[in-house]
Amino acid sequence: MNNFTRYLTIALVAAGLAACGKKEEAPKPAPAPAPAPAPAPAPAPAGVAVTSATLGSAIGADMRVTAPKDAFAKNDTIYVSIDTTGAGQAKLTSRFTFTTKDGKSVPVKEDSQTISPTGPAVTEFHISKADGWPVGDYQVEVLQNDKVVQTKRFSVR
Repeated sequence: MNNFTRYLTIALVAAGLAACGKKEEAPKPAPAPAPAPAPAPAPAPAGVAVTSATLGSAIGADMRVTAPKDAFAKNDTIYVSIDTTGAGQAKLTSRFTFTTKDGKSVPVKEDSQTISPTGPAVTEFHISKADGWPVGDYQVEVLQNDKVVQTKRFSVR
């Protein structure tokens, strides 16, 4: 055997022995599965919201206006029924005003109620005047927690 073949044989045997002696790395563990997403939290109950305000001269036992109108007689009691949805606590206010001939707004009556409904509800406010209302233009603002949410204009003829 010539030297070249001898060196080549030794090199190949040494490489084979080195490969056999080399320990294989253990396979890496699979990554842990991602945790399942947490369930979405239950939606918070909707707060109280005014959905409508209706004017009329009579209400039923359910505090709803029985005959809606926006023009009243001098001796009418004027009602505003306020429909709300949701649950929670809210302060409702009615602010009745009279508009003078020169366009100034004159307070007539302001009244508030704190309500705590657990669902749809109706709240009633009213004004009356024994000697009759002056003929002219009026309005009622409905406020929820001191913010105007509805405005209704009406007249007395």
